[in-house]
Amino acid sequence: MFRLEEFEARLGELDRQLMDPSLAGQRDRFREVSREHAQVSRMVEAAREVSRLEGERDALKDMLADPELREMAELEKAELDAKIPSLEHELRLMMLPRDPYEGRPVLLEIRAGTGGDEAGLVAADLVRMYARYADKQHWRLEILSSSESYVGTAQGYKEIVAQLTGENAYRMLKYEAGVHRVQRVPLTEAQGRIHTSTATVAILPEPEEVEIHIAEKDLRIDVFRAGGPGGQSVNTTDSAVRITHLPSGLVVQCQDEKSQTKNKSKAMKVLAARLLEKERNERDAAEAADRKAQVGSGERAEKIRTYNYPQNRVTDHRVVDPQGSTFTLYKLDAIVQGDLDELLGGVIGYFQAEALRQAEAR
Repeated sequence: MFRLEEFEARLGELDRQLMDPSLAGQRDRFREVSREHAQVSRMVEAAREVSRLEGERDALKDMLADPELREMAELEKAELDAKIPSLEHELRLMMLPRDPYEGRPVLLEIRAGTGGDEAGLVAADLVRMYARYADKQHWRLEILSSSESYVGTAQGYKEIVAQLTGENAYRMLKYEAGVHRVQRVPLTEAQGRIHTSTATVAILPEPEEVEIHIAEKDLRIDVFRAGGPGGQSVNTTDSAVRITHLPSGLVVQCQDEKSQTKNKSKAMKVLAARLLEKERNERDAAEAADRKAQVGSGERAEKIRTYNYPQNRVTDHRVVDPQGSTFTLYKLDAIVQGDLDELLGGVIGYFQAEALRQAEAR
């Protein structure tokens, strides 16, 4: 069913390529072959295990015909009948086309949306939620740029960009892109009325050097004095950097560091990620007819999730079961503390199932 012989033949070919001395000097090609080798190795291992278990199940036929052994054989067969489909499902997932951005660091961009000052607090809450989850996953989080806002003493963000580095960071977070809606009583609401505010999340894979080339002649770089709280030199030196990419009109600025050089480096990293996203969006638009139902479009304008504080409820509007019910968890208090495994697992599982359905329909 899973063409074990073809998997093994491909693995052998990849083994030969990795042993070719000329590949060592081709960094990008070596990385590509190594990634495919790891993926095909897992597929071969899983296919061999499925084949082994199917052999064990076939071997039970004689025992099932023996009255004295039938009961034990039926128990073993029931266990194998449950295990084999699960392994086959895992193998089908492995056979899906690999996301080209898998395994990369990601830039997490969060911007306040509708809702005035409260939207800035929502953005800050989302930052903390993802930061706590990143800590649980042992990922490294670094703030690249931020623009703060305040409601009294409560800190919010107009915009914040953070880099997340760690195993599976892109795979776990890539479906978080979109509009996140929060329903709660704001700090400034004296009458106790529930308001709706939004923040936008973008998940940008960090480009590799060969993907995005930014020519110096295409940049206008302005330096200025940073504003807001900081050390002694923050407001007295031209440490903040604003970079305008002239061909695209994209503008990035960073003022979090006291060093102009560090701010420029961080701003360039954000600019490269946004240019990669722009190219990807343009490519996706050109292929829109083929991608209508494709997993992971991640449109920013799409409302993907609602966090309802009075009901302690989180609803992901994209995940709908056959009965038409949306995926809902009544554990918002835990989710905002970074307990995202069940939420992210449900979303990823849904999109994987959709990708399998699309692949098997072709």
